[in-house]
Order: sequence, then C-alpha cells, then structure tokens
Amino acid sequence: MRLTLLSTLLFAGTSLSAGSALAAGELNLICAADVVICEQMQGDFEKAHDIKVNMVRMSSGEAYAKIRAEARNPKTDLWWAGTGDPHLQAASEGLTEEYKSPMLDQLQDWAKSQAESSGFKTVGVYAGALGWGYNTEIFKQKGYKEPVCWADLLAPELKGEIQVANPNSSGTAYTALASLVQIMGEDKAFEYLKALNANIAQYTKSGSAPVKAAARGETGLGIVFMHDAVAQTAEGFPVKSIAPCEGTGYEIGSMSIVKGARNMENAKTWYDWSLKPDVQSRMKDAKSFQLPSNKSAEIPKEAPRFEDIKLIHYDFKTYGDPDKRKALLERWDREIGAVAN
Repeated sequence: MRLTLLSTLLFAGTSLSAGSALAAGELNLICAADVVICEQMQGDFEKAHDIKVNMVRMSSGEAYAKIRAEARNPKTDLWWAGTGDPHLQAASEGLTEEYKSPMLDQLQDWAKSQAESSGFKTVGVYAGALGWGYNTEIFKQKGYKEPVCWADLLAPELKGEIQVANPNSSGTAYTALASLVQIMGEDKAFEYLKALNANIAQYTKSGSAPVKAAARGETGLGIVFMHDAVAQTAEGFPVKSIAPCEGTGYEIGSMSIVKGARNMENAKTWYDWSLKPDVQSRMKDAKSFQLPSNKSAEIPKEAPRFEDIKLIHYDFKTYGDPDKRKALLERWDREIGAVAN
C-alpha cells in the first residue's frame, strides 16, 4: 500500500517540500549560539537546500557532553557555533571528523589556525572578545562606579549584583576561567574567583543569560562575550559593554562534523554553506554581532573590534586540551561551585 502510494506520488510528478519526510535528506544539528541566530540559520539553509534540519539549541558544554555520550551511536551530524575550546576537546578525543572545506582559503587567519590546530576537525566561524555588560540605570540609581577592570568587580557594593555562567555548561564561562588563569596565574585566578563569588547572584547555565538578566534589570552586571552585551544595547536596553583594562580572552566560535555522522554529505553541505560571505553577513540581521570568519563577509558596525580591545594571547591548544580542561573544571567545582552562593 505504501509503495503504491509513493509510486503514485512520484509518477504524478507531485512536488515535495524540503520539510517533508521525502525531502532529499535530513541534518541533525546542534546549535550552540543564541536561539535567534540558530533559527535564522536553520530557516535560511532549508530555503536554499532540499534538506530538513532537525535542530537542538544548547550551550557549548552541553553540546560537548551530548556528543561524547553518543560517541558509539551518534545522533548528531553537525555542531555549529559555541566557543572553540570544547570543539578542540572533542577533536582531540576523536569525536569529530576531519574535513577540509573548499572555503578555507577565504577565511581569516584565526579561523584557519583553529582548523589547523585541530587536524581540520573544527573550524572558526566567528570570533568575539570576553568582557561584561552592565545596566547603566541600575548603576546610576545605586551610585555604583563604572567597573572597567577585572579588579573593579570585587567592589563590596556589587554584592549580589553580578551574574556569570557555570563553566561546566557554558563555553563563555570556561573562556572566562581560562582567561583569568592566563592573566593572573592559576592560584591567583582562583583566589580572585573566590573573592568574586561574594558578589555573584547566580551562576547561570547559558553564557549569554547574565547580560540578558542585566538588561531586564534583574541584576546589575553580566560577565559575557561583549557581542552578547552589544546585542542587548541594540535591542534598546540600557546596557554598556566593557573590555577589561587588564586584558581579556576571546572565543573562536567553531563548527565540527561529528565522527560517524549519519548524514555526512548533508553535514558537509551546511559546513561549506555557513562559511560563505553572504551567509555570515546575514548574522547581524539576528542581532548577532560577532566578527565573521570569512574575509569578505560584512562586519556589523556594532561588533566590538579586536583592535580596540586589549587581548591576551589566548592559548587555545592548551586550554582546549581535555586534561587541562578537566583539571580546571574540577578545581572550580571544589573551590567555587561547592561554596557558591
């Protein structure tokens, strides 16, 4: 009966939409960026290809954990976006597939470097510096001094006014942890984090959640990637972005094909498509203000520029290493998470 119906449809020349069960194929995608850009990318891709995208949105740490848990029976084909450290960890553990996109030569050096350091098991799709965004109205009403340095976040009056994500679930927060270790040295960084804990109202699951809370007036300040703070300003909220005076780390948002992907060719199709300049130029339409990896893509005017920020020489290889990452997270759990407010 089913064969007869299918034959009838095909021979009748019935057109089948990309979203139907009989589309050219499917793609099982984890998107580790903000939900608005995830949905825009999904919609744009489906319009351009006869491929149905089954998308799940989760943070970088959650994405890595899911891919690791499913290693023997992968249910995900491609992991798009999210901080590069967990992508590098997945690559070093053999969880992702080597792929050299024909688009590689069009990319910024930092994006190509990400690919080369991983044995071409991941690639940079965007970049953004770490900092924070604070609610200017709250700070004015309460008479708080503008915090322009990491040290300023320890001010006693900021008790209960700061949010940051948990580095176990959030790539943003892991970048913050690894950046502080590189700026201060590991022991001093943990001393700083213990002192900062007194001012932390909440450790969130998502990396961008803290500045969204600040925008809504639920907290004074969120430690986030600066482009996430800029996005709130663009929405009309009273949020000001800060790049810390001592220096800061940055992310290379990355993309990886899962080893053993069931829809390998469709994963490669998304991979190449998402590196095109016109696709990356569209990201600003979702108020996603990162620096695009394609040299020809339009840089949003709101995007925080690296040349205006004091960046550290972030060691992606060391801090994307599974052993180093595990050790830092275990120490955070023992010394910060266990005593968190």
